[in-house]
Amino acid sequence: MFGKWFNWHRADRQINEQSQEQNIDMDRLPQHIAIIMDGNGRWAQNRGMPRTFGHRAGVDALRETVKNCSDLGVKVLTVYAFSTENWKRPTDEVSTLMNLIIEYLQREIEEMHKQGVQVRFIGDIESLAAPVKSEIERARARTAKNCGLILNIAVNYGGRGEILTASKRICEDVTQGKIALNKLDENLFAQYLYTGDVLEPDLVIRPGGDYRISNFLLWQIAYAEFWFCDVLWPDFSSKHLVEAISDFQRRNRRFGGVNNKT
Repeated sequence: MFGKWFNWHRADRQINEQSQEQNIDMDRLPQHIAIIMDGNGRWAQNRGMPRTFGHRAGVDALRETVKNCSDLGVKVLTVYAFSTENWKRPTDEVSTLMNLIIEYLQREIEEMHKQGVQVRFIGDIESLAAPVKSEIERARARTAKNCGLILNIAVNYGGRGEILTASKRICEDVTQGKIALNKLDENLFAQYLYTGDVLEPDLVIRPGGDYRISNFLLWQIAYAEFWFCDVLWPDFSSKHLVEAISDFQRRNRRFGGVNNKT
């Protein structure tokens, strides 16, 4: 159903060899990587297949990327699986995507649990169909105590909606006297977001050849570094992940300030 199972031991060798080739500094890894998994439909159409075939192929790329980030020691990986705008797609494609979420969790959760991955979900989860919510809750509960890579899967997610939801919650808490309005600052506001208890992304990766944010983590990526490539998501491999990290480590991150070394 998901294609050929990924060889985990081969993945270990590949990511280590490619990291060495690219001279990655393991002490300066991005702590939080966010990925817009783009290009599944086009990948399938290029092969004369229906778009849904591409989404299934994209699961293999996700499996590999999760394992590689875990092996490297990345702390948080957030992936854009289904946006609030994706409901506009054809009914059969939406149905396939929802079923794939269920299948992915059923097939992968035990292996991720063994690897110490903690699986979380961000987005309007309560609005999803009961079978999807049930599998999401099972995955959360199964991995809740794990201390390895935090995998945030964005489902029914939109950045504007997240900010609006956070604002409404803040208004409620101010009205109920739980917080004082004059105490509200950026740090407190961030705690009301879906990602409130994790570091903001250092690196945003978007394969697929497009150069836009697509309503993804609008607040959190204010000072993230971006890495784009033309490869479509099902073809995204450890090679591309290492290239993105290597490029990230060559960046001069000033956060609005100046480089004291120049």
